[in-house]
Amino acid sequence: MDNNNLVLEHMTDPHELERLYRQDPKAFIKAFSHAWEQHPDSHVLSVWYERLHFKERADPTKPSLFQKGFLFMGLLAVLAGISTRIIFHFVEQEAIAPINLVFGIIPFIAAYFVYNNPPKRRMIYSLAALFILSVVYLNLLPLNGEDSIILVYLHLPIFLWVWLGLAFTGNGYSQGRERLAYIKFNLEFGLLYACMAVSGMILAALTMQLFRFVGLNIEDFYFSNIVLFGAAALAIVAAYLVSMNLKLAKNITPYIAKIFSPLVLITLLVYLITIIWVGKNPFLDRDFLIAFNGILLGVLAVTIFTITESDSDENKNISDYINAALIGLALVIDLVALSAIVFRLSSYGITPNRVAVLGVNILICANLIWIMLSYIRFLQNKAGLSTIQDAVTKYLPVYGLWAAFVTFTFPIIFN
Repeated sequence: MDNNNLVLEHMTDPHELERLYRQDPKAFIKAFSHAWEQHPDSHVLSVWYERLHFKERADPTKPSLFQKGFLFMGLLAVLAGISTRIIFHFVEQEAIAPINLVFGIIPFIAAYFVYNNPPKRRMIYSLAALFILSVVYLNLLPLNGEDSIILVYLHLPIFLWVWLGLAFTGNGYSQGRERLAYIKFNLEFGLLYACMAVSGMILAALTMQLFRFVGLNIEDFYFSNIVLFGAAALAIVAAYLVSMNLKLAKNITPYIAKIFSPLVLITLLVYLITIIWVGKNPFLDRDFLIAFNGILLGVLAVTIFTITESDSDENKNISDYINAALIGLALVIDLVALSAIVFRLSSYGITPNRVAVLGVNILICANLIWIMLSYIRFLQNKAGLSTIQDAVTKYLPVYGLWAAFVTFTFPIIFN
């Protein structure tokens, strides 16, 4: 078969050209060059030329990893590493709480967000004030194991996460699409950071082993100076790379979300059947109630990430029904947990932990009901996927407010 003659013969027949291409792409490309030389004015061949040579003619203004923001990112990464190492020194001296290590990373990520998406000055001042307030308040608290203090350590990162979201969204903090982008950023950031961290751990293990061969044990020095510095700096680098719209993270996260949803659903069903079979009781078993709430938070996180990774123009598919089933199961778990904590409050009295767990369960229950109602409307073709995404993004500030309430009032209320 003379492909040269066939391409020329069918140059006005797009369907036949497509068939020839699929039959033997390499031969088609070779034959196409011959046909293009003879008929550069053909509209059909012009479209094929763009299709075959698009990569060679890619936009020269495509963002590069080494833009002007790269130097600023590098500076922030070094500062984050140094700050984290200094904070760790005081943690080792037991002068401050270990939770202070977050202040060696989060402010520098926020600084990069502000640089990348400059907000109004009022927003910058508000972010700076919230950060300073958090640092001063945390370090005024006593270093003890009181329940209210431990709750501060658990809720402060949530508050700072929402605070970081304000830096990410900038002036668009009230817009749903900006909040949705922030949730997606977290998933992509976590994936990218995990990949780089695993590579770093392998490098660290090899380095320490090489030094052992020459009779030197550098574990303590390496961890305190190299690993700690690298872990903090890597967070800034990961934030920068995600902001550069890397295809790796963006292409793989939707598949991770779709794969994990059915796996979590199956695992959760098996687990619930098992605990009923063995007779575990969250009303009486405190540790089991804590684990129950941990499962609830995990299911909520998987559901939220799956929803945010769905395309708003995508038609309903099996993933949507899996998500709806997951939300239904999460509601069942939450109602059981709520009943258990109310029982424990009425039977054993009020404590900071019980009040905090009660508040979290009420917030999650309200959010799950909102998401579930939105999903029902979506599955009934009464609303689009954006309605479900709104149920997720518009509720995020509520979690931040609750975290702030626990952080700044519980040590006073339960002194």
